[in-house]
Amino acid sequence: QVQLQESGGDSVQTGGSLTLSCVVSGLAIDKCLGWFRRSPGPEREEVAYIDRYGRPTSDNSVKGRFTISKGVANNELKLQMDRLTPADTAMYYCAADRLVLGYCVAHGRTWGQGTQVTVSS
Repeated sequence: QVQLQESGGDSVQTGGSLTLSCVVSGLAIDKCLGWFRRSPGPEREEVAYIDRYGRPTSDNSVKGRFTISKGVANNELKLQMDRLTPADTAMYYCAADRLVLGYCVAHGRTWGQGTQVTVSS
């Protein structure tokens, strides 16, 4: 059974930095998982993702500021967030997809509980 547990959310001022951590159990973290966020509203948006080739990708809104990577521990996924702005305020979630025949499949995506990031001006 896949389980994800996020930590590291906090309140910071504009221009600050945070590092989010996701401890993953039940699967390898080299492909098909990433970070999403939800501002007030129903939809989660993808922030950064490790694709089916193991390559890190990121949304244009955070490109150059956020970096997804594996932690020192083999079961940790991290999100380094720099130059934060109030627009980055959201609940951040770690999520894992299934790798099926070489493709990342979002159906049945597993979510963590989330960690809150608040950026004040």
